[in-house]
Amino acid sequence: SSCICEQCCVFCDCQNRKALFLVTVTPLSFLIYERVAHFSSVRALDSAQEVLEQADYLYSCGETQKLHQLLVRHKDSDDAEFLWRLARGSRDLALLSSISADEKKRLTYEAFDYAKKALEKNQACFAAHKWFAICLSDVGDYEGIKVKIGNSYTIRNHLEQAIELNPKDATSIHILGYWCFAFAELAWYQRKVAAVIFASPPTATYEEALAFFLKAEEVDPNFYSKNLLMLGKSYMMLSDVKRAALWLAKARDYPAVTEEDKQVHKEALELLKKLG
Repeated sequence: SSCICEQCCVFCDCQNRKALFLVTVTPLSFLIYERVAHFSSVRALDSAQEVLEQADYLYSCGETQKLHQLLVRHKDSDDAEFLWRLARGSRDLALLSSISADEKKRLTYEAFDYAKKALEKNQACFAAHKWFAICLSDVGDYEGIKVKIGNSYTIRNHLEQAIELNPKDATSIHILGYWCFAFAELAWYQRKVAAVIFASPPTATYEEALAFFLKAEEVDPNFYSKNLLMLGKSYMMLSDVKRAALWLAKARDYPAVTEEDKQVHKEALELLKKLG
């Protein structure tokens, strides 16, 4: 089965297509103390800030390979802001159509390792929780349905923590909607396996999924092509053809900047044809 969050991302932060790095201003009292050490520290902070801003710029431009090359130089960083971006960058690279199956698997596990490290370094970082959830879902694709369904509880928990830490993060809300949609459409044989393995297997409805997608759109209108597509698909599953067509048309007309946007455009066209 496809990853629960398979294409969610660049979403990540489609929201994160904005610079997120903040530098704390040093109190005046410390400016007087050890002047040379202070300037050295400021230069280091400026350097880190510049790298993060450059990374966010490359991300906004869809420069996946250049972004990964930039961030991988900082793979040994203890800063969660570098690490979650590196997790996202490795994942985005894995999703490129030009990447081989073996390389995709390697990058998928690499992304998870970076996300895990980011979370270990800063439990208060909403993006670390989000990317840990996304990358854990990706890894599950290589480890079988039992592991994948077992991971789903952890995935939802971290998405909820991400939203609690940052209620304005439309991407985390979207992914939680995608989580609900995935379990709402779980194949009957997968439900049977889940019921055998787990006392209380995860469940969700299309109504729940729709509510999250609508909430994400309310928080940040038109932020992500996939959210528009999933709104259309949710309304289709709920037999609301008029609203389904409305959102699918928006997904179709969304500027195709990334590889994922192009895939969304293609799927929206196909679904609109089915609706007639």
